[in-house]
Amino acid sequence: MTAHTFPDPGMGEPFLLTPGPLTTAYSVKEAMLKDWGSWDEDFRAMTRNLRDRLVAMAGDTTGAFTCVPLQGSGSYCVEAMLGTLVPRDGKVLVLANGAYGLRAAETLRVMGRAFTLIDKGDYLPPRGEEVARALDADPAITHVIAIHCETSSGILNPLAEIAAATASRGRRLLIDTMSAFGAVDLDVTHLPCDALVSSANKCIEGVPGFGFVIARRSALEAARGNAHSLSLDVHAQWATMEKTGQWRFTPPTHVVAAFLTALDLHEAEGGVAGRGARYGRNRDVLVEGMRGLGFETLLGDRWLSPIIVTFFNPAHPRFDFAAFYAQMKARGFIIYPGKLTAVDSFRLGCIGRLDEAVMRRVVRAAADSLHAMGVDSAAPPAAALAERTRLAA
Repeated sequence: MTAHTFPDPGMGEPFLLTPGPLTTAYSVKEAMLKDWGSWDEDFRAMTRNLRDRLVAMAGDTTGAFTCVPLQGSGSYCVEAMLGTLVPRDGKVLVLANGAYGLRAAETLRVMGRAFTLIDKGDYLPPRGEEVARALDADPAITHVIAIHCETSSGILNPLAEIAAATASRGRRLLIDTMSAFGAVDLDVTHLPCDALVSSANKCIEGVPGFGFVIARRSALEAARGNAHSLSLDVHAQWATMEKTGQWRFTPPTHVVAAFLTALDLHEAEGGVAGRGARYGRNRDVLVEGMRGLGFETLLGDRWLSPIIVTFFNPAHPRFDFAAFYAQMKARGFIIYPGKLTAVDSFRLGCIGRLDEAVMRRVVRAAADSLHAMGVDSAAPPAAALAERTRLAA
């Protein structure tokens, strides 16, 4: 893709190098200029459209799955999925290797659902054999929740082996694919699961305002009465949409309109494969350029996702993240602080309306920012590299 395909957002807006909200196309923004009546047939048709297209994106052509959009952020939708599909007497195995797995565990704790936790820290994915051992050891576990892409580190977790271990032991898999759906292949006809959850403002490149649960119809039918919440009841939202075509409560009409435009752009780019290929090139250009400046990635190449990359902070005494952030923002890029507990880090997203030409500009901006700060080496602390090696062993 050429640089002019992805111009500056316009009006002096910076590029958002984050895992969502992210930089969107002008046509996506423009779609929000019209008002829609939430009960009008035109808007109900829009809702049917997005539901059908998202199920197709998940690979289902049999009618076994359905899509239920829900108002709110991604975390609202994760809570809704867990609270609806896990019975009140169920128990969940939470697979965590970063902030979002731990957030799922905290969500279950608050809603009063039993759970057990496999916490792999920041560097490594949960593996299928670990899941198998945990399920064999605890017959009370009914469900497993896995994070597809853990954006606190940028790691892409091995869903296929996790799903195989879960299914072979007769348990049910729930997937938080918040930051990967639409760019990393996830086909529900080949990956045994009961549901997945994602959001409008991630790899489909819409704007914030709603998320969606793509669930097996049979699992939803069995979930009536499970929910701990009136508004976060996926079954009730689904039943209403099936009967009337309406959202139960006021929908984010403008966000839905923007999302449909984003879906058109997604399809024009080649769907999941095309979007994922662009993001993969973005990552490769970014990582090569940043390593050329002396930065080190938290993860080895095997686990790097095309969504977001975590870099260690330089050890140089003049490096300060707040100053680096300000320097990068002044050059047109909003970056993301790290979410690690063991070492200081920052993150650069690869998703959104960005291409490899933009990523080369990111690398130049990082070089200029370091120079302005008087930092002549981006090498991380030796202790950080040693910790990475120790934990990855």
